[in-house]
Amino acid sequence: MWEDLSLRIREFAVMIPPLLLALTAHEYAHAWTANKLGDPTARAQGRLTLNPIAHLDPVGTFALFFFQFGWAKPVPVNPYNFRHPVRDNVWVAAAGPAVNILTATASLIALVLLWRIGAPAFWGRPLEAILVTSYSFNLILAIFNLFPLPPLDGSHVLKGFLSRRQLIAFERLEPAGPFLLILLVFTGVIRTILLPVYAVVDGQVRWLVGWLV
Repeated sequence: MWEDLSLRIREFAVMIPPLLLALTAHEYAHAWTANKLGDPTARAQGRLTLNPIAHLDPVGTFALFFFQFGWAKPVPVNPYNFRHPVRDNVWVAAAGPAVNILTATASLIALVLLWRIGAPAFWGRPLEAILVTSYSFNLILAIFNLFPLPPLDGSHVLKGFLSRRQLIAFERLEPAGPFLLILLVFTGVIRTILLPVYAVVDGQVRWLVGWLV
């Protein structure tokens, strides 16, 4: 019993830093991009910060740790504050996944450098586990959020490329988006789609890191 509890505590200790970093970086990227493009809504609500507490949803965080499916608090965005509402909304939506891919790349670079210096096991192994978790979780978060289903970022990116008629039809389906998303997650459809996409993105990031370091 105590061994199982100790193992669980170690797993949480490895998971918590990468998950907090990934979620915080993702939401901060949305807030920062929106603010730069003229919408101060997120900044006014205290979301232009790297403090994880400002971005975490208690229920979503609990679900993420225990069910591997969760969410952070969405960053509030008012596209009417943008000079180019449609185009700028796409940039804001894409910023979160883009930062997660950059964070994953940085994590892999740090991991490679850690291997090369031959860090002592007592601190090298825990750091290695954290970096591996950071790499995989950031890639998964980026890919998952780019699915074109409301309320994911991919749905907002998709809107920027739809005609007026297509956009109206898509927005009529938005209320059903979260329910459809949950259905696809728990039936394994999302996982079936995500895994091959992850393999492709993973290969490209590994190639880039190999070229860089």
